[in-house]
Amino acid sequence: MTKKSLPYLEALFAVVVWGGSFIATKIAVGQISPNTVVWLRFALGIPLIFVAVLFRKQFAFPKDIKEWLYFALLGFLGISFHQWLQSNGLQTAQATTTAWIITTAPAFIAILGWLALKEKLLPHQSLGIGLATLGVLAVVTKGDWAALAVGDFGTTGDFLILISAVNWAVFSILSRHGLKTHPSTRMTFWVMTLGWLFTSAAFVAEGNYTEIMQLDFRGWMVIIYLGIFTTGLAYIAWFSALSQLPAAQTGAFLFIEPLTSMVVAANVLDEKITLVSVLGGAVILVGIWMVNRVKVNK
Repeated sequence: MTKKSLPYLEALFAVVVWGGSFIATKIAVGQISPNTVVWLRFALGIPLIFVAVLFRKQFAFPKDIKEWLYFALLGFLGISFHQWLQSNGLQTAQATTTAWIITTAPAFIAILGWLALKEKLLPHQSLGIGLATLGVLAVVTKGDWAALAVGDFGTTGDFLILISAVNWAVFSILSRHGLKTHPSTRMTFWVMTLGWLFTSAAFVAEGNYTEIMQLDFRGWMVIIYLGIFTTGLAYIAWFSALSQLPAAQTGAFLFIEPLTSMVVAANVLDEKITLVSVLGGAVILVGIWMVNRVKVNK
């Protein structure tokens, strides 16, 4: 392995690990409540992010109350609320369906950028958003287009996952301001930490700590995977790759994530790989590629 290839391997490692996170979360919420899963995940992952911040000599406290409140807002949206939506959604949504829906976040970012930031939404981007929407409908309805006419399609979890994709777009738009003045690793540490504190309040108030003993060996393995690998090592690897590669090149690796989820879910959860899910997923990826590709060429 050469030094030149390392950032590519880091990006690949991150997206493959993230692709397995939906399967791990689905297994975990089968044993304990979603809130406990989120609390344990970040309790394990945040210390690793903290070590990365110290190693890069980037540690610093927010400078004033305004910055604390800003990081707290991002922590609530990007960690507490976002993970609550996904963990609860995965109680009824398939891991494969979740992975495909999550990939639509860039489309929502483009729409919000157009609505809130007055960014241009070019014709090719609009077409890409339309294709991504069509792909999501195909995946959620499992090809039963007649269900659209009566509104009888998808699970409650599917809709929670879709809301999480919109929420992530809001979080991403709001994060742009902070990323102009803070290293991404440091900002991630504070956002994760404050978001985890919000989750901790609910965790203690609801007495969820009593559930931890319900985890069996498999449950602990997926919690460790979510905390150490998904929340800790994958984020560190991703930011390292992002610091060495162009954003467009790094972002392209994200297209691998839902494919990883689909393969792992089929082997671990016995979720069927159907022609509709493959074709719908492909349409989503083409649509999101069009949204991102136009931005790169502007």
